[in-house]
Amino acid sequence: MAKTCPPKTPLGTGALLSIGVGGMIGGGIFAVTGLTIELTRGAAPIAFAIAGVVALLTAWSYLKLTLRYPSSGGTVEYLNRAFGPGVLTGALNILLCLSYVILLAIYAYAFGSYGAQLFDGGPLARHLLASGILITLAVLNFLGPHLVIRSENSFNILKLILLVGFIVAGLTLPGEPARLAPAHWVAPLPLLAGAMIIFLNYEGFELIANAAPQATNPRRSLPVAYLGGVAIVLLMYMGIAAAVLLHLGFGAVAAHRDDVLSAAAQQLLGHGGAVAVIIAALAATASAINATFYGSGRLTYLIAKYGELPAEFEHNIRNQPVE
Repeated sequence: MAKTCPPKTPLGTGALLSIGVGGMIGGGIFAVTGLTIELTRGAAPIAFAIAGVVALLTAWSYLKLTLRYPSSGGTVEYLNRAFGPGVLTGALNILLCLSYVILLAIYAYAFGSYGAQLFDGGPLARHLLASGILITLAVLNFLGPHLVIRSENSFNILKLILLVGFIVAGLTLPGEPARLAPAHWVAPLPLLAGAMIIFLNYEGFELIANAAPQATNPRRSLPVAYLGGVAIVLLMYMGIAAAVLLHLGFGAVAAHRDDVLSAAAQQLLGHGGAVAVIIAALAATASAINATFYGSGRLTYLIAKYGELPAEFEHNIRNQPVE
C-alpha cells in the first residue's frame, strides 16, 4: 500500500463553508433557472425549496458519515466501508470520478460562454477561456493549497455580493407578483419532478467530506459547513427564482432559457445589471471549478489505494497525487 499523502492546510469553519457554497453555486443556477420556470411555472421557488429540503437531509447523512469516517476520500470511503473494496465498489467510485470530470467540463464551458459574452468573443474565445480557467486553477491547486482557499473565498464573496444585489433589486423593485400565485403553479407531480431535476444544483456539498480531515474542529465546523451551506444556497435559489418571475413573463423566460438571469438583470438594471450577472457567473463557475479540484483531487489516489485503479495512480509529485 502506498504511503498516505500528508494533510493539506488546516481548514476552519469559514473555509469549509466556502468549499461547500463554492461547489453548490456554480454554473448550474445560471443555466437551469429558465428550465426550472418552464417546468414548474410560478412554483419555481417552491421547487427549489423542495430540492433544498432533500439536499438538507442528504447533507445531514453526509455529516454523520464524515464525523464517523473522516477521510479525504469522502464518498469513496463510505462506499468501501459499506460494501468493501471490489469490482462493484470500484466501478461506482470510478463513475464518481468521471462525474467530477463532467462537472468540471460543464463549469469550464459555462465560464467560457459567459466570458465570451462579456468580451463579445466568438467560439475561439470561448474555448480559450474554458481551457485557460481549468489550467490556471489546476496549477493553483497543485502548487499552493493555501492559495486555493484564499481564491475560493474571493470568488464566493464576489458572486454572493452580486447575486444578493440581484435578489434585493428583484424583490424590491415593482414587478408582477401575480406570476407567483398558486394559479400559475403546476400540479404536485410535475412540481416534484421539476424539483428532482434541479436537485443537481445542490450537488457540491459532498466536497466538504473530501476536505473534512483538514478541519481544525470537525464537530463544530462540519455542521455549519454542511447544513449552513445548504441553507444559504436554498434561500439564494428561492430568491433568484422569485426575482426572475417578478420581472420576466413566462414567454420571455422561454425565449431566454439559457441566460434568463442576465435577461432579468437587463430588465431590472439595464446593461450594467446584465454585466454584473455575467461577472457573477464567471465568479461562480470559477469557484465551482476551484472547489471541485480541491475537494476531489485525491480521489484517484485513494481509489488506487483500495486496489480499484492501477497502482500508478498512487504515485505523487511534491506530495500531490497529480493523476
